[in-house]
Amino acid sequence: MTLLQFMVLEQAGGTEAAPGGSMLGMFLPLIIVFALMYFITIRPQKKKDEELRKQINAMQVGDEVVTIGGITGRIFNIQDDEVTVSTSVQNTLMTFKKSAIAHVMSPAAKAEAQQRKVEAEAKAKAADDKPKKHSFMDKLKGKDDQED
Repeated sequence: MTLLQFMVLEQAGGTEAAPGGSMLGMFLPLIIVFALMYFITIRPQKKKDEELRKQINAMQVGDEVVTIGGITGRIFNIQDDEVTVSTSVQNTLMTFKKSAIAHVMSPAAKAEAQQRKVEAEAKAKAADDKPKKHSFMDKLKGKDDQED
């Protein structure tokens, strides 16, 4: 039974039951799949794009950037929709559109990331300094805490 036949029978008050069940029952799985796709892929990407847009609007001279092509450098000049980036020790200047910026790292954020890295390394070193715990099997084999 086609959709058109189903609609005509329903308007005419036909008593014939639809073989596929109700329309809601047919479209509900499709609606659920689209909702899942939205929450799994589209929504997180929109949040990521919005965060990048905020970073680009907050760029200042001296911030480090990475372009979509993988070129890294320090911002030398900012104009309307263009950014001039110094890419090397020889101060090679390259001009990019703001839309070509993939990541912005301000000096404050860079220092914060470095601090987190140092703290993580210190925590890992502290975990290595703790005495090792022996398992039940080690105790059965005759290994005791004095062998460390």
